[in-house]
Amino acid sequence: MRIVNLMEDTPGVEGIYYEHGLSFYIEKEKHKILLDTGASPAFIENAKKLEIDLTQVDIVVLSHGHYDHAGGIMAFAKLNPTAKIYMQRTAGRDYYNLRDGIEKYIGIDKAILELPQVQFLDGDYQIDEEVCVFTDIRGRKYWPEGNLLLKEKTIEGYVQDEFVHEQCLVVNDGKNRVLLSGCAHNGILNILEAYQERFEDVPEKVISGFHMTKKGEYTAEEIRTIEDTARELCKLNTKFYTGHCTGEVAFTLMKEIMGEQLFFVHSGDEI
Repeated sequence: MRIVNLMEDTPGVEGIYYEHGLSFYIEKEKHKILLDTGASPAFIENAKKLEIDLTQVDIVVLSHGHYDHAGGIMAFAKLNPTAKIYMQRTAGRDYYNLRDGIEKYIGIDKAILELPQVQFLDGDYQIDEEVCVFTDIRGRKYWPEGNLLLKEKTIEGYVQDEFVHEQCLVVNDGKNRVLLSGCAHNGILNILEAYQERFEDVPEKVISGFHMTKKGEYTAEEIRTIEDTARELCKLNTKFYTGHCTGEVAFTLMKEIMGEQLFFVHSGDEI
């Protein structure tokens, strides 16, 4: 299995664009897969520079309904109109960030919902024996505090986004599985608990943002939550690759605890 980051927030490989967004390319003998498409079509240019042919992609998975993961879908659909795009039906709802009384739409381009290759899902879905997605993550252990600013706009007004639109990708590589999530809005420990309920083991690798970044200083409680999360992850025989919404401060705190079990992925990096 080959896994390449096509877009991330921080510079990595020389000459590769970076932006606030996320996109991964996963290559197997049977499938060529995209998890997310960044905030813009720039991930397509990165793929060209990395000599990755996106016209050969047959599966696209949208991790959740936010613009910084879906911003390149329309451009990709023009380049490759045959790849199936899997998203939870709820990913097309109206999602907002409410900070300091200012509302900002952070949902996806509604034109995506009209694409003929989009496959709307209502829960877990087995694509084939190598690839599946799962959702319905109900745990709330160390639920990311940054979620409290994220809302869904309904006819009754703004309500807390419960991230029912978030789905995780599992790719089977022989005896081992790789778990990929976009931002782990549901909390990485809760996602891993849901994974273990379904597969009765732990993944060999986890690739995910941890949604721990914050503008301003962290409180003592927030630091304790980050460190406790790292200690829990240390108990698993799993390697973790993170970036995007984890934040450098949180990564540094976790790295001190997890050591060579935790890695930061930059734009253009190959795992």
